[in-house]
Amino acid sequence: MQQHRPASPTQRRCTVRRVQAAGASLAAAGALVLAGMPGSASAQSDAPSPTPHDAAATAAVAKTSPEILKAMQRDLGLTAGQAKERLVNEAEAGATAGSLQAALGRDFAGAWVGGATSATLTVATTDARDVAAIEAEGARALVVRHSVSRLDAAKAQLDRAAKSTRTADAPVWYVDVKSNAVVVNAVKVSAAKALVDRAGVGSGLVQIKKTADRPRSFYDIVGGEAYYMGSGGRCSVGFSVTQGATQGFATAGHCGRVGTTTRGVNQQAQGTFRGSIFPGRDMAWVATNAQWTATPYVKGAGGARVSVAGSTQSPVGGSICRSGSTTGWHCGTISQHNTSVTYPQGTINGVTRTTVCAEPGDSGGSYISGSQAQGVTSGGSGNCRSGGTTFHQPINPLLQQFQLTLKTV
Repeated sequence: MQQHRPASPTQRRCTVRRVQAAGASLAAAGALVLAGMPGSASAQSDAPSPTPHDAAATAAVAKTSPEILKAMQRDLGLTAGQAKERLVNEAEAGATAGSLQAALGRDFAGAWVGGATSATLTVATTDARDVAAIEAEGARALVVRHSVSRLDAAKAQLDRAAKSTRTADAPVWYVDVKSNAVVVNAVKVSAAKALVDRAGVGSGLVQIKKTADRPRSFYDIVGGEAYYMGSGGRCSVGFSVTQGATQGFATAGHCGRVGTTTRGVNQQAQGTFRGSIFPGRDMAWVATNAQWTATPYVKGAGGARVSVAGSTQSPVGGSICRSGSTTGWHCGTISQHNTSVTYPQGTINGVTRTTVCAEPGDSGGSYISGSQAQGVTSGGSGNCRSGGTTFHQPINPLLQQFQLTLKTV
């Protein structure tokens, strides 16, 4: 903490200007919020003017979806009233913090809220003479050593150093205004120190925190999207499945043998064929790595996601649609179940014949009727320009063969 020191006349004038600027900025922010409210002063001249709290409530709560409020209650342990109060408080705190940041200029050292309903706003500064201006706006003032701009500059140095330094064991770094430092989360402290040394950042600006976490990207498994085999070639995801705690997807057996590795639509490592039968049947499943999450969706028309609710087989004559990575979303009807078809590689039994078109690369993709999974694309004839006939491996025998559970909504 820095000590208070007498201010010169020039400094006092500077502080007064900052306080006035803060007040003006807050007034302007309040005017903007009020301007966005329904009605106008002239139309409701006899009605009391909304308070800043009312204005914030309108902006923060009135247009917030019920789903968000319910999720806040569930995940933050709040009542319905507390969830709304928190949104109001955070809206007001954001406006106040933004105005004070502009008023304090290079002294500004960050702002944060605390409490279950975010009722307490703290604003940090590097100059003790700013305390009065901060407290005048109803915030708690804290005098610290480093400004936000200084901390941001230190983090930028780490960012540049990371381009030529291995950071797998020091995977996360950030500006932490609460601790007034740049924090490096490290699996190995030595890795964090190496990054800091390479960046040339002073030790007084950095805190190293030991962690066991190794962050990773998250990707969704969505029916109809492309995946690529390690040995070359492209097929399509059928449906998300699970086998115990293992997640993955169903696809066509001719796309890969047991042990074949896959990459996802984003070309990131994805998984390995855990089971595969072809010919005889045309069924397989890929067990994915922890970066991929099974979802109950198929990629539909225009990229919209179609929900999968079950796997009840649709009757002959019923409508059916297919999603694949080459031709996208196409629909037709079911011609026959329990069909046998001979490909150059051998005969496939128990497939369903449809009037839906398909082309190379669509193999393994999803067939769905309404919300019910039907099967994975096997093969066929024709194309999606002139039309054709396709066959799909029914999903239920595939699930039974590999003891899989279909991911549903």
